[in-house]
Amino acid sequence: MSGTHKLAPVLAALALTAAALAGCTATAPAAGQTSKASAPTTVAEPVIEATQTPQSTESETCAGLSEVYGDGGGLYWERQGTLRDLGAREFAWGKVAFDDDGTPLTYTVEPGDVEAVIAERLCAYPGLGSMNHVRTIHPGQVLWLNPDPDTPWVPYYSPHDAPAGFQQIPYQQAIESAGAAVDAGDVDRVRAIWNDTLKGMFVNQDTIDAVQKVVDSGELDALRQLFS
Repeated sequence: MSGTHKLAPVLAALALTAAALAGCTATAPAAGQTSKASAPTTVAEPVIEATQTPQSTESETCAGLSEVYGDGGGLYWERQGTLRDLGAREFAWGKVAFDDDGTPLTYTVEPGDVEAVIAERLCAYPGLGSMNHVRTIHPGQVLWLNPDPDTPWVPYYSPHDAPAGFQQIPYQQAIESAGAAVDAGDVDRVRAIWNDTLKGMFVNQDTIDAVQKVVDSGELDALRQLFS
């Protein structure tokens, strides 16, 4: 057999081996990869049940501050702006009473409540304490929120026209005593405190006459606005 014929089987075998190696190189996975193709990754969409509603940030803020303004003499107040209850929260857990239109009327103080947080909850300014003739609020106290602009209101700290050197502490104590009598429904006690003590602390006769009219009427709601 010639040299060419002797090499033919060897060359054929080498060709088959090269073809096999080429096929393995094309299909073999790269180092570190699995031999099976990975399934495509999908991100699950959040599921909202039919009974759930998205959280709204509108309920957490006041559209505008509801403020109380006087006529300049401090005897008649009127709330301008709308009160709204943004919901119970830490430091303002109390119960709110509403009128037929859904406007907050009163707030009952719970232990741990903070006056400023109550005001934020109700969009109610200025300070609810001074509006309700107290220095500090206390649990169980019912805070009045809406003044009647046709009913007089007396300031807690001193009359607006108080002279220099006015005795503020005796005045405040008399206001607080009158407020406690109103809350107890003791109209006679309210009249006695006004006639014997408070009346003499006021200078303006128009103020005295307006308050005297309410005291003589004995109407508890009007007396509550005056003193409690």
